[in-house]
Amino acid sequence: MTTMGSWSSIKILEFISHLQQSSGTNICSVKPLELCNLSWSRWSCFQKKLWRNFGKSTVCLDSPDTKGTLGSNRSTTVKVMPKKKEGVSLSESPTERKFISPIRAMSDYLLKPSDLDNLRRTRRRSPYENEPPITVYWRKDVETKALEVWGSRAALERELKKRDRELDAYRQYIFSVKKTLRQMRKEESRESSKPRSGLPEDSGRVVVTAIVINSLNFVFKLGAWLYSGSHSMFSECLHSLADTVNQLILAFGIYKSSQSANIAHPYGYSNMRYVTSLISGVGIFCVGAGLSVYHGITGLYNPEPIESLNLALMILCGSFVSEGGTLLVAYNSVKKGAAKSGMTLLNYIRRGSDPTVNVVLLEDLAAVLGVSIAAGCMALSTYLNSPIPDALGSVLIGGLLGGVASFIIYTNTAALVGRSIVQTAIDDMNQSIESDVMVRAVHDVKGIDMGSGLVRYKAEVDFDGRELTRSYLEKQDLELLLEEVHRLKTIDEFEFFMLKHGENIVDTLGAEIDRIEKELKRRHPEIRHCDLELL
Repeated sequence: MTTMGSWSSIKILEFISHLQQSSGTNICSVKPLELCNLSWSRWSCFQKKLWRNFGKSTVCLDSPDTKGTLGSNRSTTVKVMPKKKEGVSLSESPTERKFISPIRAMSDYLLKPSDLDNLRRTRRRSPYENEPPITVYWRKDVETKALEVWGSRAALERELKKRDRELDAYRQYIFSVKKTLRQMRKEESRESSKPRSGLPEDSGRVVVTAIVINSLNFVFKLGAWLYSGSHSMFSECLHSLADTVNQLILAFGIYKSSQSANIAHPYGYSNMRYVTSLISGVGIFCVGAGLSVYHGITGLYNPEPIESLNLALMILCGSFVSEGGTLLVAYNSVKKGAAKSGMTLLNYIRRGSDPTVNVVLLEDLAAVLGVSIAAGCMALSTYLNSPIPDALGSVLIGGLLGGVASFIIYTNTAALVGRSIVQTAIDDMNQSIESDVMVRAVHDVKGIDMGSGLVRYKAEVDFDGRELTRSYLEKQDLELLLEEVHRLKTIDEFEFFMLKHGENIVDTLGAEIDRIEKELKRRHPEIRHCDLELL
């Protein structure tokens, strides 16, 4: 009998290694495999059976050569072990499966478009609505190309730092031409089909009207106070001055809130109305209320004889008419806004839904009441020929202004902290999402009032996986898909099949989320930002 010998056992091992690579399996031998003593006929049988049965879990080799050293009642058994699949590791971040857009590749690695020409690329669904698919590259290929271009990672980092310094200089240049950029944004806003908010809107007209009237009232009241020396008239003069300055601040807030969002403020400037209204409330409290109370207390402790109050009373009558007209304009604007929002007038004012108009309304209401108090106290001082009622009127007007200012500060602070919209509006938005066939339920809903009638909506959505898969399959040729399944022979082919269609289903899920968000914004135009998260 001729055996393989020790030199041929090396050939057997090479053959088994080749079989492992071609079949994608690990082969280990069990009882007993004596490579060095196999006969040539037994080796031939061994080789044929392995090629014929490499897909099975166990191969038992029985040779007709009963005279070999293995004996007639002995057999050689070879186990074919399936190759272990690598699991998903959440702690690692391999770059082999990471994608990067061309813009980021050129920005983060300082590559040129020509450097990306020969790299692997693929097409992915665009993250933006109604946009075609985007081209992305494998991050590992981009990193390798960057090291090839720059020589080392240290050289790349030096270039990045140099680029950042140049970018800072460029930003300084942009700051120097800020006025030109503002003019360009104004032109773009005029060309936009969607009208922008600003001073021409209802609240802006109310504020501008109040500025004009309160400025005239301040001038006339100042002259009356200088003529009469009345403490109540002094309080009314301060009241009109505070109203004028505060309404100028409100006008700036309305103008600022109409600006478009930018990189520094991605959610826009809609909260500027609440900020300026808060500043206005603080100004009324400190200047109007504080000085009025102080001047009234001074008059009580150091009473001085007052001059004729006839001229002052006539000016107060004119001021009452003008303040009443402004109050009526502000009331009509608030009433219209409450009706549009489906809220009662008191709830609309309490929530501060339109803070600028609310401030004008409350200031004018306080002005009308303050003029009435001043006129009554001045008339009583004239009748009694005593400065005490006039000084008490100044204290009362200061207390009135303090109460109005406290209410303005409270409502605007609550809005700036982050206030939820009314529950009925949230229920309507939830109903719009839950009526979609892809959605099972909606959880953890938050609707935040951003100011200027804008809302930010966030919710966690439980998607129906069956409906999502059915939607994906409707776009596929099921007969071709079935043929593809029948052609699967190995685990690697099956894994590739699942990865390809799994990725496509995820893309379908993203498209469905975009569709639901677009439909929700169409039904509820007040939603500026919509964030739907998968549960």
